Amino acid sequence: MNTKFVVPIGKPSFTMMNPKRYIWGVLGVVFGLHYILSMWHESYGRTTSLTNIAQRIQNQTFISSSTLESYYQISSPRKANATFVFLCRNSDIKGVVTSIQQIEDRFNKKFKYPWVLLNDEPFTEDFVSRVKVLTDAPMSFGVIPREHWVQPDWIDEQQAAQSRMRMTWQGIIYAGSVSYRNMCRFNSGFFFKHELLLPYKYYWRIEPDVKYFCDLDYDPFMYMQTFNKTYGFTITMPEFAGTITTLWDTVKEFVESNPQYVAEDNALGFISEDGGNTYNLCHYWSNFEIADMDFWRSEAYSKFFDLLESKGGFYYERWGDAPVHSIAASLFLSKDQLHFFRDIGYRHEPNQHCPQGEDWSKGRCACDPKENFDFTGDSCTRQWDRIFL
Repeated sequence: MNTKFVVPIGKPSFTMMNPKRYIWGVLGVVFGLHYILSMWHESYGRTTSLTNIAQRIQNQTFISSSTLESYYQISSPRKANATFVFLCRNSDIKGVVTSIQQIEDRFNKKFKYPWVLLNDEPFTEDFVSRVKVLTDAPMSFGVIPREHWVQPDWIDEQQAAQSRMRMTWQGIIYAGSVSYRNMCRFNSGFFFKHELLLPYKYYWRIEPDVKYFCDLDYDPFMYMQTFNKTYGFTITMPEFAGTITTLWDTVKEFVESNPQYVAEDNALGFISEDGGNTYNLCHYWSNFEIADMDFWRSEAYSKFFDLLESKGGFYYERWGDAPVHSIAASLFLSKDQLHFFRDIGYRHEPNQHCPQGEDWSKGRCACDPKENFDFTGDSCTRQWDRIFL
């Protein structure tokens, strides 16, 4: 049924009002407005009130996305329980400074979300001083526990070395790197367990030498919280098949043993063209993520990662955190819990996402909208659009 708004036509009629009734009428309006405003301000302190108000706004189809985003900037008196997460080394200082400066200028100077920087060795005093001067937001610097970073002792190093050599012959990027595999394993199963991150729910992953092209005048963390989003991304692409030879077989093994964890309205169609028989290699490029760490800490994901870990695929092959996160999010979450941040301009060499149309203009984006990885044949945006549009 189509709902129509009917506007009365014609001249309004006026009648003379008794002065006492007029005074009482004015007082009634004043007290009524006072009550409404009191309730409005009281609702600021309630999570459910803000959520319900925003959801009602979103449900009105005549409210544009830009108006909705303005709501988060202007009306929300609070912030989400969230932080930036930056895995980096002392030698990355130039790229770290560049990335933090852009995030601060484009977004965080208005919102003051904290930063957590992690390293597999202690940060130097020079590194800390050069980074802390960039923001007034809180910053924490942590060292990754050795057991969360280094290759486990039970891995057969001879088998792992042969695998690295084979991938090197195949010309696969980072084929011979053990440290890269350490990073993939850490990001897949351990970063959210670090003591500095345990107090937080949401995170925004930042990398050295990335570019953020556009102003962001609303709070993506609050958007995630208010609309029950769990995983957000901005670029999609296929993984190198040679790095995950047995990963999908392991995924199917887990699903067959644990069907209770598969969401009813999942996004399997994004990662498989044949109902799950094979993996189409599509993943969310995880060097940009805004997500809920409670999902990674959940029973479903914990058991999933434990199985992956037991197979040794992070070292016998080169399982990346991008396909691992993407497969888990696409299977164990409903597709409504996933979000494509089309309005966030982002570049991680050599690929970039540049917002289009109104998102480009209102964000004062510095990127060329024609240079957008979404338009290329290597993007998996068409798989996303197939199930979401």
